[in-house]
Amino acid sequence: MERHPSRHPSRKAVLRAALAAGVTAPAVLMGVPALARTVAPTGTAPEPTPACDDGDDPTPPQMEGPYFKPNSPRRTSLLEPGTPGTRLTVTGYVFGLACRPLSGVLLDFWQADVNGAYDNAGFRFRGHQFTGADGSFTLTTIVPGLYPGRTRHLHVKAQAPGRPVLTTQLYFPGEPRNNTDPLFDARLLMTVRDAGGGSQAAFDFVLNVPQTPGPGPGPTPPPGGGGWAVGTAYRPGDRVTYGTGAYTCLQGHTAQPGWEPPKAPALWRAG
Repeated sequence: MERHPSRHPSRKAVLRAALAAGVTAPAVLMGVPALARTVAPTGTAPEPTPACDDGDDPTPPQMEGPYFKPNSPRRTSLLEPGTPGTRLTVTGYVFGLACRPLSGVLLDFWQADVNGAYDNAGFRFRGHQFTGADGSFTLTTIVPGLYPGRTRHLHVKAQAPGRPVLTTQLYFPGEPRNNTDPLFDARLLMTVRDAGGGSQAAFDFVLNVPQTPGPGPGPTPPPGGGGWAVGTAYRPGDRVTYGTGAYTCLQGHTAQPGWEPPKAPALWRAG
């Protein structure tokens, strides 16, 4: 998301570089290039993560569009045998307002195929995943095709445990239709480069999740409700009650605050 290579990197970029290098906190790396994730560790002692007061507003929302479907399969690759199209790998991190990574964030992606068509009958080019302990994610897919009225884009929903859902879209730099698509937002441009016959893209989400420079806030107990319980490991087909409703588990997971059945359609089906 760094779009000003001549400026110092944001605190978020410095922390991202530290995460990529495998250290627990960012060092002072003033003078590194904009793509800070590629910077090698300096060997200096890491400092505590500072407050995120560097202009990193939360990632802006965008419309869902007509093609979203709940209950997508859990997977990090949307490719299937024989899938045509230019391979695309999207990597990044999800941060809160203090530039600290957020683990366990639900990311639900959907997109058009190489011909610009969405699969509304099944789940081709649809899938959800969760960020790792360091807030990172990786999506393997193809560069989506074009269809009338829109520039090239990916759709995504992001939800941290116990927080509202962010619905937005990601865009590709250098696309001619970026200038004519009324929904295009330059703040949602990915960083994209060619790599071995495919493309590699990077984007970091900032969610509206309050944080302090210390450890992230503890979980918020969910409102009361029936048989569903935080910390319980659920398997596909398990049935629970929550409030006055009954729900069936769609994906194996361990329940966390914010993933109550009514709030997590990728995990639970009513009935």
